[in-house]
Formats: sequence, C-alpha cells, structure tokens
Amino acid sequence: MRGRILLVIGFGAGYVLGAKAGRQRYEQIASAADKVWNNPTVKKQRHEVQHLVETQAPKLVEQAKGVAGDAMSKVSKGGKGKGGRGNGGTTEIARPEDVS
Repeated sequence: MRGRILLVIGFGAGYVLGAKAGRQRYEQIASAADKVWNNPTVKKQRHEVQHLVETQAPKLVEQAKGVAGDAMSKVSKGGKGKGGRGNGGTTEIARPEDVS
C-alpha cells in the first residue's frame, strides 16, 4: 500500500514538474495531492511512521555503534591484514565513540 502511494506521488510530481499543460492543470494536480496528503487515513499513517522513527531511531543508532565497534575490534586485532605490508600489528583506527 505504501509503495503504491509513493508511486502515485512520484508520477504526480513528475507530471507537475514536466507538464506544459498550464497553471489550471497544475492547480488541479496540487489540489488532488493536497486532498490525498490530508486524507485521515494517510494522516494517521504519517503519524504512525513518525512515531516509529522517533522511538526506533535511537535504538538503531546504538545497535549500529555496537556492530561497528565489534567490527573495528576484529579488524584491529587482525595484524598485517591482506596486503602483507603491515606495520608491526599496530593500526590507528577511529572508534565510534571518538567520532561522535
């Protein structure tokens, strides 16, 4: 359902940006888009998605930091790596907590 809505919005935006039908047709399309955007069902879905993003984003950031930190630990313990040139097993790698 969400994919269909995005497809319709994309086609509408493309038509508006590329059309040479004049101001009247633009107003018709803008009015239709406004009706869809302010439709109670669409509005409810927008709020649900916004709430989901607000609640889940911090968890995802923490999870990503943990995974990145684990990966960097594995890389830094690897020593010379594939190149074979190595620098005595010491590698300067920025940690996620250093980047923040």
